[in-house]
Amino acid sequence: METEMSSFEEFPASELSPEGIKIIKADRSPKFAMPKLHVKYAEKDKMPLHLQIILPPMECEDMMGKEKKFPLVVFIQGSAWLEQNLGEKIHGLCEFATRGYVVAIVEYRPSYVAPFPAQVKDAKTAIRFLQENADDYHIDRDNIFVWGDSSGGHTCVMVAATMEREYNDEKGKLNVKAFIDFYGPVDITKMNDQNSTQDHMSPESPEGRLIGKRPVDNSPEWTDAVNPMNHISRDQEIRPILIVHGDKDCVVPFRQSVLLYEKLKKLDKKVELYKLEGADHGGDAFLKKSVLDLVEQFLKKNM
Repeated sequence: METEMSSFEEFPASELSPEGIKIIKADRSPKFAMPKLHVKYAEKDKMPLHLQIILPPMECEDMMGKEKKFPLVVFIQGSAWLEQNLGEKIHGLCEFATRGYVVAIVEYRPSYVAPFPAQVKDAKTAIRFLQENADDYHIDRDNIFVWGDSSGGHTCVMVAATMEREYNDEKGKLNVKAFIDFYGPVDITKMNDQNSTQDHMSPESPEGRLIGKRPVDNSPEWTDAVNPMNHISRDQEIRPILIVHGDKDCVVPFRQSVLLYEKLKKLDKKVELYKLEGADHGGDAFLKKSVLDLVEQFLKKNM
């Protein structure tokens, strides 16, 4: 029997009640984030690139329409610029989405497919895709933010430093309000100046692969370009940046974030740096409530 309805409340409930049936009351209040997986946003070097888009909790009728809008957080997953595990942070990002944010996890080309600046270009392509398709994913175009960790943090800061000026595969404004950098490298030539458990200098290191399997200590034309601080000037607009880094990071030394913080402060840019005491390179410490609260406070301050 076909039944017309203008709202869910008007749809008739079944009155069937066989003997022995048990009845419980439904709680229809939205609670869980809703991932939309493997959304293709581009193809480059014959490699399909995808987004994992996490929608915040919504009523069914809001899901079916396009009117409900939420701020967007574009998350760039770290991977030493190699192939990413796009599900690595999805548990924490789903929790963050429940606070009322669309979260889109970006896949970029690994360095063995395409060296720098491919990762920066891919992040910008993803942002523009999301801007253009904002209605389909309940995105508020006026409140877009970029967040990355480790190599994704580096990519995030490179986007902040270059925006529409450099490293773009498409034209068009990037409507990003602020950036969040979790323990990202900055000056790769100084990565082994502090304590680290990894080689950062050889052509086979993650940094060497990023610049086309070149020695990091003898390729200044490449390492200068990879350093986001070399793309920032006093008269250039830089959107606010939040930096969070563990003081026991055994991969990317804490000093990397200090270098970026001091450079931005010197140029009178808006920047905040938080040292996460006792934290290593990533892990659950960065997805605990206290840190997510910090991130959300920063986002709200810049909306």
